[in-house]
Amino acid sequence: MNLYPKLYIDNVTSITYEMLQQNNIKGLILDVDNTLIDYENNMLKGVEQWCEELKEKGIKFCIASNNHKGKKIKEVAEKLGIEYIFFARKPLKVGLNKASKKMTLSNNEIAVIGDQIFTDILGANRCKMFSILIEPIEERDIFITRIKRPIENIIKKNYQNKQKNTKGEREI
Repeated sequence: MNLYPKLYIDNVTSITYEMLQQNNIKGLILDVDNTLIDYENNMLKGVEQWCEELKEKGIKFCIASNNHKGKKIKEVAEKLGIEYIFFARKPLKVGLNKASKKMTLSNNEIAVIGDQIFTDILGANRCKMFSILIEPIEERDIFITRIKRPIENIIKKNYQNKQKNTKGEREI
């Protein structure tokens, strides 16, 4: 299903180089709001070190945010030393494909990481990129996202139940 992620974990810093290697991932497209920074623009603890360690191992990065405030996205990107695109219009393909070109990688070598199913995950799956859903940094959201969260929570539960059933079938 296009709304299910390939991987669902707590936060970006839980993503290891080994996970990326296992899935032939050479580049990461990152969301910003509630993925890298909270509502007050505080960066998630450990993100800078995590990013540096992966860059040292050859992983490429680009931010693709739907946020229309270029200055805010630029500040985060500069802090991490990576490329960026603001007003990416996810789940449309245009912003994610721009990020792919910036990294000079094919879509099947890229993972998209974000906290929203209807933008980050759907966009990644539409572009045939590896989709990684993370938990939002905090519960506070902008108005439109607050409307979508209850529906996303249902999808998350269904996804988790499907994962449990699949693992149970393999163990038999």
